[in-house]
Formats: sequence, structure tokens, C-alpha cells
Amino acid sequence: MDLELLRTFLELNRSRHFGRSAEALHVTQAAVSSRLKSLEQLLGTTLFERNRREMRLTPEGSRLIPHAQRLIAAWRAARQDVSLGDAAAQLVIGGSLRLWDVLLQRWLHEMRRNWPDMALIAESQTQEVLTRRLIDGTLDVAIMLEPAQLEIMHIREIARLRLVCVSNQKGIPVEQALAQDYVYVDWGLSFALDHRRAFPDAAEAMTRVSHPKMALEYINSVGGSAYLPERMIVKDLEFGLLHLVEDAPDFERQAYATYPVRSSRLDLIDECLALIPATLA
Repeated sequence: MDLELLRTFLELNRSRHFGRSAEALHVTQAAVSSRLKSLEQLLGTTLFERNRREMRLTPEGSRLIPHAQRLIAAWRAARQDVSLGDAAAQLVIGGSLRLWDVLLQRWLHEMRRNWPDMALIAESQTQEVLTRRLIDGTLDVAIMLEPAQLEIMHIREIARLRLVCVSNQKGIPVEQALAQDYVYVDWGLSFALDHRRAFPDAAEAMTRVSHPKMALEYINSVGGSAYLPERMIVKDLEFGLLHLVEDAPDFERQAYATYPVRSSRLDLIDECLALIPATLA
């Protein structure tokens, strides 16, 4: 199997456009078309339904996506492992999209400072993808808010995030903060339940985003309010760019490290996780 065929397939799935895929892969549109045709011939099935207006995955194409992702991730890890041999420690880490800017970017920096010779692969993915890669063995450790409870995985709390309601307007009541300009950040099911209990009469937010950096940049540009991690907005509060909504309750979320019970890198994982408190200082 030529992995370039799989990379091209995944890029086409992302962009749904031959021209944009060609630009991203630094090849011609003819090359993209040829690779897709070769992959479809190899598998004996059609992966995309194509017409003038759009490209849509076929059911077979949808089933191929997780396999293609696993094969590419496994090859990347294998290539790094073989190339480096015993010369350096190696770790593949993953994190929830919601946590990367809040917590994990600084963790990555701390690991590099403490292990300048370590080979690192870091990626941000959805919880479903992270869990699948942990099970497949292509990921050593993942940091998530609501990890799946699996007997084959260690689940360890490594940080707590205090979520506070902030607005670009000073002194507004919580009812006004949760009105039309409220930006709902998807902090997971537990947060959704707590939020509904705290604000049973609140209308559905007109703007919803998947992670806090999106909300922060939105509010700083357009205005509004949102629940954001306290440590993420210290400077914004200090400089008066954001203001606490004083009568709004705070929420707390736990971040968990998930990693296989049987792993040859347990000691290294423990050492790396021990660095996380330093990122919260």
C-alpha cells in the first residue's frame, strides 16, 4: 500500500476539492485524481460520489477513514522508532481539542525543555479518535476531559480547570451575559448538565464553539461573554479587556491522562505527567 494514496484520500475528505487538495499536497490536480483512482481500483470500490457541485463520501469511503488514519499514524511512529533506534526516548502524546491551548501546549514545551533529545509526536484530536488510537497502540498517552472507562487503560486526574463567566462589558448581570451575545463553549456533557441546572431558563446560545480559544478571540473581536478557563484569561482581566460576571457561578472541570495499563513506556509517561503541575503555575 502506497501511503501517499491514503494521505491524498484523507486530504480530499478534508477539503472536498481537487484543486485545494493539490495545493495542500504540493502536487497537480491530475496527480490527485490519479491517486484517488488508483486507491479505488486497489480497493475495488468507489470512495467518493462526484458531480459538478460537490464530493460526498460513499459508505465505503467513510469506513476507510479510521483505517487510513491508523495506518499513517502507525507508519509515522514506526519510522521514528526505527530511525532513532535506542538513541533517544520516544513518546506519542495526544490531547483534546478543548485542552490544547489551555494546558497541553505548555506541557509540550516543558517536555522539550526537560528532554531535549526526546522524540516527540504531538497531536490534537477528538476524544473518539484519541481513544481509538490508544486502543490501537499508536498513541502513548492522551489528555481528555471525559475519558472512556476502559479496563485496559489507566485513568488519572492530572489537572483541574476553573471555568469563569467573563464578558467584554463591565458590570453586567448574568442574565444579560447569557443573552444574545453569549458564546457557548462545548466543555462536554458534564458541563452541559451543570450549565442547564444553573441556568434552566436561559435561551439556547446563538453562537456555539468547540474550544475556548475560538470563544476568546471571538469575544475580543466581536464582543460577548463565555465560560473560559480562569488561567487562560489572566492577562485579559488584568488589562481590562475582559471582566468577570460577578453573579455568575463558577464551574470546575477535571482533566485526565489516559494511557494503556500495559505499556513499555509507563515510567516515561509518569515522568512526563509529573511536569503538568509546572504548566499551571
